[in-house]
Amino acid sequence: MGTQATQVTHGIKISVETKFHTEHSDSENRHFLFLYAIVIENKSEDTVQLLSRHWNIFDSNSVHSEVDGDGVVGEQPVLEPGESFEYESACSLTTDIGKMSGTYLMERKFDKAHFKVTIPEFELIVPQRLN
Repeated sequence: MGTQATQVTHGIKISVETKFHTEHSDSENRHFLFLYAIVIENKSEDTVQLLSRHWNIFDSNSVHSEVDGDGVVGEQPVLEPGESFEYESACSLTTDIGKMSGTYLMERKFDKAHFKVTIPEFELIVPQRLN
């Protein structure tokens, strides 16, 4: 197991858990693959929909990249109060340490208001670096 992070914004709880993917990484060629699992929980009293995502990705060489896209894993899930949505994705780095953070753009269904939900910063670290 890797790192974990949790944050609540506007009643939407985001939990992240990461894992280094040894089988698909190649340190000699500077390719490090990390998996991350995210749970989005609607703890508000309103039905919401995830419209888009924005990621900030940093590696330990101070390389910063930003990624924007519609939805997550090809979906724009609608969450009723009390519902959750879980998905897994991956990020590859050229260093064995990095971090990610970002935001989801959400829409409250009853008034079509848009708001951002913070994805808490989480670390991407090859386990051997912790020894």
